[in-house]
Amino acid sequence: MDLANIGSAISDANSAASGPVSSVLPAGADEVSAGIASLFDAHAQVYQALSAAAQAFHTQFVQLMSAGAEQYALTEAANATPLQTVQNMVTGNVPGQALSSAQPLASTAASAGSAAAGVPAAAAGVSGGAAPAAPAAPLATAVTPA
Repeated sequence: MDLANIGSAISDANSAASGPVSSVLPAGADEVSAGIASLFDAHAQVYQALSAAAQAFHTQFVQLMSAGAEQYALTEAANATPLQTVQNMVTGNVPGQALSSAQPLASTAASAGSAAAGVPAAAAGVSGGAAPAAPAAPLATAVTPA
């Protein structure tokens, strides 16, 4: 997964930056140089703390995204089986049988459209009103090949 590679790159960059930043020697023996060095040391400690927190966050983020992807795949697989059964019932196909030219797709679409007309608006994801009073006419008519 690319997220794990990103975490590895961030970790490598933080490791490379922590050495030179963690201990800054004063440039001179005066108190201004000592003050600047202690300021840089304080910033280095804050950077290391933030870096550790970011790395922990990234690790947790990768775990959550991986678990979410796994759950998504399982849900998709679980939802595909009943939909395949319904599709086979609507088209009259036996699993593994291809559509024949005697079963046009237009009649399948018309059947699916008339079945969906009875779905309440809230279940269909439509907001702002009630379901239509009468089902809409199918868009396509079934045509049998000559």
